[in-house]
Amino acid sequence: MTFKEAEFVPMLFGGDINTYSVARAFYEQYQVQSHVFGKYANGPSCGSKITIYHANEKIDTDEIFMKAVRTFCKRNSDKKVLTIGCGDSYVALISKHKDEFPENAIAPYIDFELMDSLQQKELFYSLCDKHGIDYPDTYIYHKEDYPADGNVTAPVLEFSYPVILKPSNGINYWEHEFPTQEKVYLIPDEKKMREVIKDIYEAGYEDSLIIQDTIPGNDEYMRVLTSYSDRNGKVKMMCLGHVLLEEHTPHGKGNHAVIITEPQEELMEKVKALLEDLHYIGFSNFDIKYDSRDGKYKFFEINTRQGRSNYYVTGSGFNVAKYFVEEYIHGVDLPYETAKEEHLWLVVPKAVALKYVHDPLNKEKLERLLKEGKYVNPLFMKGEDSPVRNLRMLKQHYSHYNKYKKYYE
Repeated sequence: MTFKEAEFVPMLFGGDINTYSVARAFYEQYQVQSHVFGKYANGPSCGSKITIYHANEKIDTDEIFMKAVRTFCKRNSDKKVLTIGCGDSYVALISKHKDEFPENAIAPYIDFELMDSLQQKELFYSLCDKHGIDYPDTYIYHKEDYPADGNVTAPVLEFSYPVILKPSNGINYWEHEFPTQEKVYLIPDEKKMREVIKDIYEAGYEDSLIIQDTIPGNDEYMRVLTSYSDRNGKVKMMCLGHVLLEEHTPHGKGNHAVIITEPQEELMEKVKALLEDLHYIGFSNFDIKYDSRDGKYKFFEINTRQGRSNYYVTGSGFNVAKYFVEEYIHGVDLPYETAKEEHLWLVVPKAVALKYVHDPLNKEKLERLLKEGKYVNPLFMKGEDSPVRNLRMLKQHYSHYNKYKKYYE
């Protein structure tokens, strides 16, 4: 494995599959090695040949984050430093402090005020109303609704149980850990609703909760849309993926496990209009579910970054690193393009995918793309001969057999 000298160096923040997927995109497109800054010495980027990993448990705090950026930019004063967040908290830090960055640092993100408001799901739903984008029936439970004595009354809903409950502010939510904490809750009745609301606010969470109608259907009804908008707020790339399988562990619930790229032009055009109306900059990522009751695609949220499954975009022929480099380093005005060909992305063993994907048409697509070799697992790259790292990844890879057996319903 060889690397080339370039006029830029990627500085990636995070520790999960997102960082490794972006680092792999940088290596495959430009043969450069990325520097990854994460909290702990684990994850797919740690020990990789294509990254240099820096662990610091306080990297997600303002002071340590800014110290890392300034130090790294000074050490690489002869290069442009592309600062890329691979998690909500890191994206927020970059956006919040980008005006304080050294001159050679590049931060391809919207201003913090807009980013912060978009990460509150309430604003996103008002934008959906404006642009004719559908979303599930929703009730907002405000922090002020929580009684001082903790004696919670379940809200009166216009839709029936079971319902979905999730925090409006994901960053603040994960800053307040508690034993029963989950990424998304499926609430079967009022009793459970009261218990979950109490657990969340007693842990110290400070924002609203989103309570939504449960859209019927398993993982195979899900979609994911990734877009890139240039510095002028023009959308330059859109790639829609049909999710066939998600993770089902408490902390991983909703994370994508199997995706097939497929086009849906009408859906993408609505989102394109929303992003350009916002004058949005950088990568955006949307979670969507098809509602068989009315034939509509319902949007759940916007992530102001590339998603953790972003290599499904690169694998489909739209290398995510290219958009940062060609615009901000080479000054290229990129053409608008959308993904139109099927391609399979998966992070679970093939046997797990084949067992838990149920719809006959989806399974046929899955089997065909596997047979044709039109698939990729982003965690295992040819030439990544890092024994300790690879052993750790293999152990995690095969753990999905037990995880799906235990959690998948």
